[in-house]
Amino acid sequence: MEPQDPDAPPPPLPEGRREGRAQFSDLVRQAFATAATEGWKHIVVCDGDFADWPLGEREVVASLNAWAKQGRTLHMIARQYRTLREQQPRFVQWRVTWGHLFEARVCAGASVDELPSLLWSPGWTMERLDAVRGVCVASRDPSRRVALQENLEGWWIKGTPGFPASVLGL
Repeated sequence: MEPQDPDAPPPPLPEGRREGRAQFSDLVRQAFATAATEGWKHIVVCDGDFADWPLGEREVVASLNAWAKQGRTLHMIARQYRTLREQQPRFVQWRVTWGHLFEARVCAGASVDELPSLLWSPGWTMERLDAVRGVCVASRDPSRRVALQENLEGWWIKGTPGFPASVLGL
């Protein structure tokens, strides 16, 4: 097997149903690599705690660094960020560095089953339907994107600002 060219564009994002935790993680990696290559302006990610998202991996943080430019935004919605802070320090550092592109909301009152697990962009979405089995659906379908966007906007409004870049102590 030949090594991959690190400068080669990522493969096209898949569509359809995928199953398995490895498949889910691969979709997240591919999405951020594609976001950097295609210059997505806006990304929204939502999950209870992002514990099993590969956000702290070198590859994902490198993609986020390549994506981060003026005029781009990453919105994040979660029930809590403690797990992310404790388990994914590379992502936390990225968040500190690129805080001007990043906004986060906490929906602490949401139940585990209530808050969706998904990645949304203007051109592609990935929704995880079953976290235990890693079942997710990836799509470019405009009606699905709009429905997921409306759901995310509802959670964004319900949430409160969270996951600050730094915690100031007095």
